[in-house]
Formats: sequence, structure tokens, C-alpha cells
Amino acid sequence: MARVLIVGAGLTGSLCAALIRKELPRPVHLAVWDEAGDSGGRMTTARSPCNPESTVDLGAQYITCTPHYAQQHQSFYVDLLALGILKPLTSPIEGMVMKEGDCNFVAPQGVSSIIKHYLDESGADVYFRHCVTQINLRNDKWEVSKDEGPPELFDIVVLTMPVPQILQLQGDVANLISKCQRQQLESVSYSSRYALGLFYEAGTKIDVPWAGQYITSNPCIRFISIDNKKRNIGYKCCHQLPWPVDSSPQTFPCVWRGCVHPVQLRWLRHFCPKLNREEKYIVLEAILEGPETQMARMP
Repeated sequence: MARVLIVGAGLTGSLCAALIRKELPRPVHLAVWDEAGDSGGRMTTARSPCNPESTVDLGAQYITCTPHYAQQHQSFYVDLLALGILKPLTSPIEGMVMKEGDCNFVAPQGVSSIIKHYLDESGADVYFRHCVTQINLRNDKWEVSKDEGPPELFDIVVLTMPVPQILQLQGDVANLISKCQRQQLESVSYSSRYALGLFYEAGTKIDVPWAGQYITSNPCIRFISIDNKKRNIGYKCCHQLPWPVDSSPQTFPCVWRGCVHPVQLRWLRHFCPKLNREEKYIVLEAILEGPETQMARMP
């Protein structure tokens, strides 16, 4: 039986695994490796350490389906909606730019439930904390090395991780990338973001008319989301605040997603632009003293 390895347990990797399982005419052994501690990638959902039913999306907040992709990927949307993994976004998002024909969806169980669905559908063996470092050709098979443990042999290897990680791979795989392809890959740029999820006690009220809001008047905060309100569920509150990369070395880049009291929001909006790096750490520490938190870096 052929052995197939997919590197990366985000949306691309999980859907690729499901499609391979569905489309290949003969049985294969599927494995999915990811260097993180859970699946999701840029569609990560974190759980409260005190209540696993309380979750916050630390990556994508909702999914926008354009008319073009509605036609191209209709079967995927039909299946996800029928299974209840997706549902229409009906909660108000202030500052959202809507184009004619666009449809927006949310995942009631968190956006990473989409990835978990496709991984389950694939039947793949999923391994976390597996960081691929080197890929070499050995007797018509690919020998894949990771940062810990012995290398393993596969007939096919599919790379779905971010471009910088692909370019850092050692071994024969580096020779497969042509000069032109390497230049194109090296031209890809990423902006770093940090996502912070804050969990408050059930019943905590945040008296705002929206479930999410884009912030354009502040150089630090980019987006806020009250996740239970966004998804129309009754779990604990979850909010989202972004602090982007700045050209100044005195800034602290992060994206916050969690529950923040309106007083804290007003204070941050007025004073964040004036704070130096040390003072911003103090702000973070003050906010983190109360609620439970989950934080993730978005590549």
C-alpha cells in the first residue's frame, strides 16, 4: 500500500487529505504531520482551560463566499451547511465591506471544526509536534526527517505549510525548486499577527450593538469579535483585538481575540498610539490579570 504524507494540518492539508481519500482508485496509507500542537493553521480555535465547551477563534473569524467560488466549490458549501459545520452569518459586523453576491458564514463550533471535519473524513493518521526539517530521495521513495525521532519513508509527499517553511527545508527537495520558482516563492510576504482569546465567566455582558467590529482609527487594534455573539451561541464571551506589525522597533505586534470590557477598549483606543513598548506590556499584563487567556501567533 502506498504511503502518502501531507505536511500541514490547516485547511489546505486537511481538504487535500480528504480529497485524496475520496478520489484515489486504490487504498493508500495517509499521514498528516503538523509542527503545531493542534490542527487549524490560520483557522485555529482555542478552548478555555476551565471549560472545553467555551471556545474562541484565533484565526479566521468568518468565511466569505464570492459568486465565483460559490459556483466552483458549491458541493463543499452544501455539505458543510447540511452538516451544521457552517451556518449563515447573521450577527452584525461593523465595518464589513460587502460586495454584490457575497455570502458570509460562521462555524458554530469554531472555525477549526472545518479542518477537523476534513481530517476525520480522510481517515488519516494525524501527528502533531512533527516539524519536518529535511526531505531526501532514497530508492524512489521520499525520506522525511523531522526535528525529533527517526526519518520515515513515503511514496508521495504533499507540502501545504507556509512558503518560508518550504524554503527552509534541507535535502534533495531543495533541488526540485527551479530558480524562477524560488524567486516567486521568495517574493511572497507575510505580516505577523498575534491572536489573544480571553474567557470570562458566563453571564458577563458587553453592552455593544455588534458581534464584531473592524477598527480603522487605531494603529494597534484592528478587529474585535465577541465570539459567542458572532456565532449565535450561549457560550462564554470571547473577543478579538489586533496589534499589527509597525515599522518602529518600539511597537509590540499582536492580534488580540477575547472578551474585553468596553472601558478597557476606550482606554486602549485613546492611549495605545502614545505608549512605548514597555508601557504596552503593562497594558497587556493588566488585561491578562483577570480572565483566562489563550494566545497564538498568526504567521
